[in-house]
Amino acid sequence: MIKKLWGFRISRQPWKQLGPAKCSDFTASFGSCLDYDIIHLVFPRNTVTGDTNRSSPCLPKPVNVSSTETNSVSHFILMGFPSSPEMHLLYSGLFSVVYALTLMGNAAIVCSVLWYQRLHTPMYIFLGNFSLLEICYVTMTVPNMLANFLSTSKSISFVSCFTQFYFFFSFGCDEGFFLCVMAFDRYLAICRPLYYPCIMTKQLYNGLVIFGWSCGFILSLTPVVLISRLPYCGPNTINHFLCDPVPLMLLSCSEDTITQFIYSTFNAIFMIGTFLFILCSYALVIVAVLRMPSAASKHKAFSTCASHLAVVTLFYGSVMVMYVSPGSGHPVQVQKIVTLFYSVITPLFNPLIYSLRNKEIKTALRKVFGTEMPVHKI
Repeated sequence: MIKKLWGFRISRQPWKQLGPAKCSDFTASFGSCLDYDIIHLVFPRNTVTGDTNRSSPCLPKPVNVSSTETNSVSHFILMGFPSSPEMHLLYSGLFSVVYALTLMGNAAIVCSVLWYQRLHTPMYIFLGNFSLLEICYVTMTVPNMLANFLSTSKSISFVSCFTQFYFFFSFGCDEGFFLCVMAFDRYLAICRPLYYPCIMTKQLYNGLVIFGWSCGFILSLTPVVLISRLPYCGPNTINHFLCDPVPLMLLSCSEDTITQFIYSTFNAIFMIGTFLFILCSYALVIVAVLRMPSAASKHKAFSTCASHLAVVTLFYGSVMVMYVSPGSGHPVQVQKIVTLFYSVITPLFNPLIYSLRNKEIKTALRKVFGTEMPVHKI
């Protein structure tokens, strides 16, 4: 006897002829055993075409596999430095002062290079571009961090997060390239002084400036695109004060080892390669300085190189800890402090290092911003 019920065909057949089905399984789904009857879920057929109708409301809809790979996260929550509201106000005031001093110091060097004619040489042109880069670098982190200190939601959209990641990562790569360019310039000036004017022409140092600014933006596209394409389906809380690549990869629904490998390889090649280039350049410079007969020449060369090496040590010493091995499992607070050091503190120290150790920079600052600055009458 066959009955039709809501698109199902109920076949009354003996239990033992249909295999090891259990009444409890049926009861869990439909609430009763109907005298050990077995219900066959059969799609009702269209009487005209004979096609199977798969839109029955009693059946589960087929799962769209591609829909599970899309991102369900539209924004992220930046935890920053969790603390009381009073401490957030203190942090906000402190970092506001640091940000203002960083802008003032680096802007002073940029203006000195622009307005003081004696600084229109390759070394100071590279230094002016490096200071401008520091302004851009710190601007990608501190304003958003200050806003989070005073915000209750602490949210950032998906697009804004990866935009910050892209520019922060690009400016960081550009810093490495500019440090290489500055090391190469010092190598030519000290080790090849007679050939320096012929080699370091206007076309070459302008090309090096363009190279330093553009390479970071080009090379950063690959890791940013790969990490942005990872599936993010929750949670969306980043225990950091910026959209850093390592916490973003940890939030992904699936552990993509290929993306992690490409990202780690890119960081290792870039940072170790540029760091070795800088070390080799300054090693040759030191050897050449030691061979100089004049003590005054040695002092001037060492003074210039000491400033550059101090900046290199501050930048690479902290960056390598974070990005060469992102899977090494650094504690969260250590990650925040190290990132804060190279992204906020280092740009603050760089103008002090270059201005205090360089007599021409101090002279230019006094002439441009001091009493010796010429006044143009209208």
